[in-house]
Order: sequence, then structure tokens, then C-alpha cells
Amino acid sequence: MVIGERRQFGVSMADKQKLVQTMRIDLIPDIPIEHAAGGKKKSVIISTPTRKHRPVKIVKTDDSGAESGYKTLLQNVYDAVLMADTYGKIINVNVRAREFFQYGTEDLCQLMISDVVSGADETLMENIWNNLENERFTIVEAYCMRQDGSYFPAEIAFNKLKLDNDWRLCLFIRDISIRRQQQDMLRTVYSAIQNAGNGIAIGNLAADLEYVNPAVLRMWGCENDDHLKGQNITGLLNDEKMIKEMLEKVAEEGGEWMSEVTVKRLDGIDLDVQVSAACNVNSDGDAVGIIFSFVDIGDRKRAEHAELEAERRRVMLESLGAACHHLGQPATVLLANLGVLQKKLTDTNDTVVKDLLSSSIEAMEGLGEILHKLNTVNEYKTTQYLERLEGDESGESRILDI
Repeated sequence: MVIGERRQFGVSMADKQKLVQTMRIDLIPDIPIEHAAGGKKKSVIISTPTRKHRPVKIVKTDDSGAESGYKTLLQNVYDAVLMADTYGKIINVNVRAREFFQYGTEDLCQLMISDVVSGADETLMENIWNNLENERFTIVEAYCMRQDGSYFPAEIAFNKLKLDNDWRLCLFIRDISIRRQQQDMLRTVYSAIQNAGNGIAIGNLAADLEYVNPAVLRMWGCENDDHLKGQNITGLLNDEKMIKEMLEKVAEEGGEWMSEVTVKRLDGIDLDVQVSAACNVNSDGDAVGIIFSFVDIGDRKRAEHAELEAERRRVMLESLGAACHHLGQPATVLLANLGVLQKKLTDTNDTVVKDLLSSSIEAMEGLGEILHKLNTVNEYKTTQYLERLEGDESGESRILDI
């Protein structure tokens, strides 16, 4: 039940309290969902009245005066109109009602309200009458059934009307199928935004945030939207120059804008995001705000870094292979030449020369082993070479681990 208020003038406070209240009732249809959606049809079963009807007095007129004006008004009302007695028996309808329910006038006047309004049982009708007796407006949202068994959603305003000294129940019925479809679509869109993996935010033309979806809260590490709603987008992106550029492109020119930026979460952790912004316009095409979209590109950045690192390692390994190839031949020649010199100088008594040749040959053999190891390296790994001295900001020295 929803109570609404309307401003009234020229009435007492007691009457005003009665008039300003509107009771809203939403009925769950006594039908399967497929019928409400226009599914399989079923035949209409005319229910038998559970209470005895009072006879309805038929007044014959010459279509003049007040009676003529009443009939003209009834037939030209935009909504479908059903007029019933206090027991819910339909006694008069307008043209719109015949179009809505696909009945003729005589056939409709053989039915009860409960035959065409799903869920309008005796208890509900008594509650509506009691509500109208207290001079309160009553609006019901329910499903109405056509002659062919199909249903349509409707908004029904119940009123009481006194004719020929008898009270009548008057129903003004409006088909809200299009409104219901639009509401369903809005709920679907809202659900999609709420469950989207990307962050979505809506701000005014000054980029003050008015709405953020749960993905934005997760990205910035917020428990609820109290930390973000009302905050300017500058507080999230921490780049005034970039925000100024964005506002000029979107808010002033009505274009679209996109950029990648590294920001700080509330817990201080860096967050790489791709930010998109587009102008939000109303039904008249006027700019009323900005719609932001945030995509966490941290995984992509890490993948790009890993790819670059892998490429760098591949290039380093290929360079090592090339260096080994180019150094191998001169090293072999030097080692062979040193061996020949050693044999030529076997008879010399100069121990210094012998020692130099021996150490040179040993060094060349060591160089050959190193080149062989470098040529077989298939994984580029480094190890610490020299420890970093205290106060040295240049970083530690590292060499290839072979």
C-alpha cells in the first residue's frame, strides 16, 4: 500500500486528511506467467456471483439534459470504464472497455468485475468499498482478462458514483502494457549495470559522481558508495590536467573521451584503469551529465610487461649465441697458436716465458669452457655480482647466471 499526498484548498483539515490519501494496491494475477506474456490462451469461465444481486433500476431517458451529458462523457473517456453495482456486477461500459476486453456491451454486462480483473475477489471488493467510504482514492495494478483468454496489465482507479439514489462502483482502466515493458527494460538495464564487470559511474556536468555501480567500489576498494558519491572524478583519477581535457571534450563539445591512467586505490595500491567518458543527454537532447566507464587493465599491463620481458630475454639469448659464435673461432686460433709456441720453447731455460705460456693456455681453455656454457644457455637468469653499498641508489650489480 502506498500513501500519496496532494495539496487541497478550500476544505477543512479533517476533510483534507481524507482527500489527500491514496491507497495503491498491487494484485498478483491468478494466472500462469505465460498468459501474462501472451502465451497459450485459455477459455474464459464466467464465475457465478457469490452474493445475491440487488435489482438494478433501468432509467429510460430521451438522451437529453444531465443523462445525455453523462452518456456522452462516459463514451468519450480515454480510459476503459466499467460501472458496477455494489456487489461487483457490471451494469454499464463505454466503447473503450469493449475494445480492451473484446466483448460486446451485453456480454460485458453479464459479468462480474472478478471475471475480468484477475484477483478481484469478494474480500478485495469489500476492502475497496470500505476505502471509498472513507473518501480515499484507490488505485489497483492488476491483470485484466480479454474474451479470448489473453491478459494485459492495467492500472485501475476505483471511484464511487451516486446515480438515481443508488451507489455505483466506477472503474477507470488504463492499459499499461507499454509502461510495464519499459519498466521491465529499465529493471533489466539496471540489473545489467549492477552486475557488470566493468565499473560504471554517472556524474553531473561538473563530474561530481551521483551513482557508482558495485564494480567501481571493488576497483577502488570501497565498502559502500558513501566514499565516492558526491566526490568529483578528480579524486579518483588524481590528474587535474587530464580531467580538464576530458571535460572540454565531453561536457562542452559533447564528444567521447578515453585514456589509460594509473591511480591509487583507497588502500594505496596502484590500479591501472582505462577510463571512458561520454555525454549523458535527456529526452530533449540536452547534456545533463557524464557517464564514466572504468576497465581494470592491470592484467593486460602485466601481460604486456611479461611479453616485453620475454622478448628481451629472447633477444639476450640470441645475442649470447651470436657472441659465442663470433668469439669461438678467434679463441680457438689463439689456443692453437699458444700450443705451438709452447712446443717450440720446450728447450728454453726461460722459466718466465714458460709460465706465461702455461697460464695463457690455461686462460684460453677456461675461455673456451665459458663460451661453451654461454652457447648452451636456454634461460636468461641473473645473479648478484656486487653487493650494493650503503647509500648507493644506483642498484645492485647483477650478471648472467651460467
